[in-house]
Amino acid sequence: MLSIERCRPALIGAGLVFWAALAAAAAAPALLPQAPAASATDGSQRAFAGAREKLLQVRTLLRGQDSQASVGSAFLVSDDGLLVTNYHVVSQYALQPAQYRLVFATADGRQGALQLLDVDVVHDLALLRPADPALLAGRGKLEFRPASEPLLRGERIRSLGNPLDVGFAVVEGAYNGVVERSFLPTIFFGGSLSAGMSGGPALDDQGRVVGINVATRRDGEQVSFLVPASFAQALLQRSRDAKPVTEPMYPRLVAQLLVHQDALTKAFLAQPWRPAGNAHYRIPVPQEQFMRCWGRSTPPESRGLQFERSDCAMDSRIYINGALLTGYLAVRHEAYDGRRIGELRFLERYSQSFRNEFFGTGNRQQTPPQCEERTVAGDGLPLRAVLCLRAYKKLVGLYDMSLLVATLDGTETGAQGRFDVFGVSFDNAQRLAAHYLAGFGVVGAGRKGAP
Repeated sequence: MLSIERCRPALIGAGLVFWAALAAAAAAPALLPQAPAASATDGSQRAFAGAREKLLQVRTLLRGQDSQASVGSAFLVSDDGLLVTNYHVVSQYALQPAQYRLVFATADGRQGALQLLDVDVVHDLALLRPADPALLAGRGKLEFRPASEPLLRGERIRSLGNPLDVGFAVVEGAYNGVVERSFLPTIFFGGSLSAGMSGGPALDDQGRVVGINVATRRDGEQVSFLVPASFAQALLQRSRDAKPVTEPMYPRLVAQLLVHQDALTKAFLAQPWRPAGNAHYRIPVPQEQFMRCWGRSTPPESRGLQFERSDCAMDSRIYINGALLTGYLAVRHEAYDGRRIGELRFLERYSQSFRNEFFGTGNRQQTPPQCEERTVAGDGLPLRAVLCLRAYKKLVGLYDMSLLVATLDGTETGAQGRFDVFGVSFDNAQRLAAHYLAGFGVVGAGRKGAP
């Protein structure tokens, strides 16, 4: 399973981090005077110098005291002091404004209170302004790179922010295109982002914003991600005159999430299922247009129960709070062959595998699962199906759905599948469940053109 982590705010109490700097080797003296050659380091120095006054650290504090709950980065996007950061940097305030407050700190030590104007939860962005605009007056703004000038793969870009709350910094890297097989457009940044850099800008050689720091891969190096700048521009244009947020933003998040889940559902339903390659069963396997699938199987020469397994899931997920990610799909299946162990042992193992599935419990985010089990006919194939729904307590109108399916026609062979959907409407949960069930059948039977 891929391990992608939001370049989240640095949390107070996280352990000490030691930084080691490598000394540059001294160049041999030239025989004749020469002009210094331009270098990536020169570009980084110019980028930081040009952006220094427009960079900020955003801190979430417990109301009534100065204890930090989290810290992130931000940058000025207007002459009157509006600034952009990630939604996840300010999510605590967005969901609990009575308990938290927001403040900023600049590289030259200026501090003040912040007001939250709006968020784009799907693309993990937030728009803020200082409570006292005079505190940031005259600092200017960072310009966005025009859409008419697309980045070229390999082009140098520089990410700025305040990593781990140790000070403002610049990180060099490269533009590596848009992440493949991602439902949400995301820039692949070949550089290292650290916690606390969330919400900081990534700049081209001319100091123009091309993306916003958002996430990094924990299982790799120099693999980080940026939100394309176009989404920050859209948020700025839409909400620059919005009134400050004073109530929990759950209704606004729901409105944005409903639009996203509807688009995701339509895109998924428009894709035909791929064949699983099973000799007997037609098993639904999703296309990999915005999902990644991984498979494994027992070696042919091994004894005992034989099986083939496929796990498919979306990488892009929507951050709501530290305990809740939503807005994605996952599909998996296992095909079993028990002819080497006999009917009784196979049926015992097959049933046990079905009973071992877990559908979650009630918590602060969601209700306990409500499940219903039925026997259905899947295109000529009898199926045992368990459908479970969990409602979001504060994101009213959104649900998680789990659909577990097992074939019932064999005594020594069988297939089981599971479809998990996170953050959809009740109607779309029904559509997706029907789509999944229709994907099962017997090879050579059922709908025309079935694999």
